[in-house]
Amino acid sequence: MPGVTTLSNPLFSTPLDGPPELNGARCRRCGYVFFPPQFYGCEVCGAWGDDLQPMALKGGGVLSSFATVHLHQGKGIEAPFTVGVILLDDGPAIRAILTQKTDAGLKIGDRMRAQLVRVGNYQESPEHEELRFAREE
Repeated sequence: MPGVTTLSNPLFSTPLDGPPELNGARCRRCGYVFFPPQFYGCEVCGAWGDDLQPMALKGGGVLSSFATVHLHQGKGIEAPFTVGVILLDDGPAIRAILTQKTDAGLKIGDRMRAQLVRVGNYQESPEHEELRFAREE
């Protein structure tokens, strides 16, 4: 059986010595931090070019809302699954799939941490790792 691979992804990096980091960016002119990275111009002050610099976001934050999807037509993920909005410690709010399939036990204000999760089935698609968020215990 082939090994698990981490797909190359412009949205996150996998340092050898720690948890995954999100690839964001910061405006040097006004300090605004954003994710996902884009370099067309700052959403706050309009700065562009060299004023926008890449920034690694640590991947920790607080859960601000969540919802469990019970019926889903797509083939990429099986229902039920839970999506949350995480206010990252480094600034932006992001929407992500949580490691928990349902919202049982989740509450607003829970500490969350980015982690890589094995997904896929070798018979249907190669097994690989995706970025998800888990509640810190």
